Amino acid sequence: MPSYTAPTKDLQFVLHNLLNVTKSDIPGYDELEPDFTSAILEEAGKLTSSVLAPLNAVGDKEGCRLENGIVYTPKGFKEAFAQVKEGGWTGLDMPEQYGGQNMPAVMGLAVGEMFSAANQAFTMYQGLTHGAASAILAHGTDAQKDTYLPKMVSCDWTGTMNLTEPHCGTDLGMMRTKAEPQDDGSYKLTGQKIFISSGEHDMADNIIHLVLAKIVGGPEGIKGVSLFIVPKFIVKEDGSLGDRNGVTVGKIEEKMGIHGNSTCVMNYDGATGYLLGDAHKGMRAMFTMMNEARLGVGMQGLAQADVAYQNALDYAKDRLQGRAVTGVENPDGPADPLIVHPDIRRSLMDQKSFVEGARAFILWGASLIDAAHRSHDKDADGLVSLMTPVIKGFLTDQGYDMTIKAQQVYGGHGYIEEWGMSQFTRDARIAQIYEGANGVQALDLVGRKLAQDGGKHVMAFFDLVKNFIKENAGQDEAFDKGYLDPLKAASKDLQAASMYFMQNGVKNPNHALSGSNDFMHMFGHVCLGLMWARMGKASMDALAGGASDTTFYETKLATGRYYMARQLPATALHLTRIQSGADTVMALDAANF
Repeated sequence: MPSYTAPTKDLQFVLHNLLNVTKSDIPGYDELEPDFTSAILEEAGKLTSSVLAPLNAVGDKEGCRLENGIVYTPKGFKEAFAQVKEGGWTGLDMPEQYGGQNMPAVMGLAVGEMFSAANQAFTMYQGLTHGAASAILAHGTDAQKDTYLPKMVSCDWTGTMNLTEPHCGTDLGMMRTKAEPQDDGSYKLTGQKIFISSGEHDMADNIIHLVLAKIVGGPEGIKGVSLFIVPKFIVKEDGSLGDRNGVTVGKIEEKMGIHGNSTCVMNYDGATGYLLGDAHKGMRAMFTMMNEARLGVGMQGLAQADVAYQNALDYAKDRLQGRAVTGVENPDGPADPLIVHPDIRRSLMDQKSFVEGARAFILWGASLIDAAHRSHDKDADGLVSLMTPVIKGFLTDQGYDMTIKAQQVYGGHGYIEEWGMSQFTRDARIAQIYEGANGVQALDLVGRKLAQDGGKHVMAFFDLVKNFIKENAGQDEAFDKGYLDPLKAASKDLQAASMYFMQNGVKNPNHALSGSNDFMHMFGHVCLGLMWARMGKASMDALAGGASDTTFYETKLATGRYYMARQLPATALHLTRIQSGADTVMALDAANF
């Protein structure tokens, strides 16, 4: 059975060596002293490694079952959920007013990575609840917040998001679920939603569904969509639970992965709902949840890559196969371990350099969220808005690829369920699809985010890269050649692609949109390149300062040099594809495919 070890040391490195959280002026960051963050991460690590990870295979094999309208989660889930709640993990970065611990988002995502790596399907129950609670926090009335948030922060009640319908996915303007106004100010919702993660289960007393629907008589299309709070059980004025609402589960979807999460078809038959936010402004409210969820999904890509890499590394060290071409390295055994072979090393270095770079990238993104929310920094808000499709799309595409590389290290055993590696690949696959498929993320990046606020935020990113290179150039020749020169070349590729879109995309939008996926990946590589350059500099500084664990920092430098030399040059390929335009992409008539 696969195992999981929480990467607490590397998380500490990102928080304190890279982000320098205690030196930040973001409110609350001064409290994130190394001993404090270490204690939190170590406790979370123990829980994830000893409780959640052993249930991962259980959830995959057992799945959820629907009996008489009730969904029963896999064996052990309910008890583990109680442990997570008791530890206060579900409200780590939620307001104290509603029972949370009010920690910054950067700590929430650091802990969330460990939870998702240990058991993604399980962690989705609390993850969806966090997103739903955030939407109510941002758009709800005081009464709605007081009614729902304390129970949702504690996960005594869980939450969902209901967007997709059988006939429409991304095009939400086509939805048919309707909401009829009632005399008491509530609404009656009728319709069907599909692919609803955590839609029904046995681990909470109530489930608070956030449902997109069209108010009868409202505008057509996306402009007529509103968001509603629809509880499984009606909440009475004193906070106790009343009658069962008109919402039921039609079936559990049979899926490729995340079997331990109940992905449901939800039927609304005159269910009582309460408007969340303004009428016909449902997408604005829902995107509070969607944007948070997209960062969380990007984190899932990283998390599955990490746990798969950990197990592939252990296997490569233990499995004896062949002899090193440069001479026997295990003379007392019949063969050398797999890790002596260059192609295995290449695969493991691909995985290691991605995981550590992605971890830095997503925690940097979380720090931008904290700056936006806690310091009201509009520039940080704009930059993380630009980065959101990159974090979601690039990290999940690459994360899935890394699980395949990890599976490949096992050879045939990676394809056999006994070894458990296929689960990481199957579970990672959904992250490329839900919360906006990655093709949509790429279109959003090129079609909307690049030009947002007159291109201010992408120019700010280019300045970040340029200023880092300028401030650190000439101090160390090896650092210049190994880090700064590759980063400069990749940034120039990204700028050239942006210029191509500006010059050609207006005349023919297909020229921009046909290159959007390449641009998203190019952008992701440059972001990881920037993170690796920063981590390289931080590691050099630590060594120069007399750090005791020299092996850790020297390993970090070597891993970063690998990424800069072997992965970052992919930007040149992506640029060539982008500059080839749309003609070859759009050449065939639909009938000729």
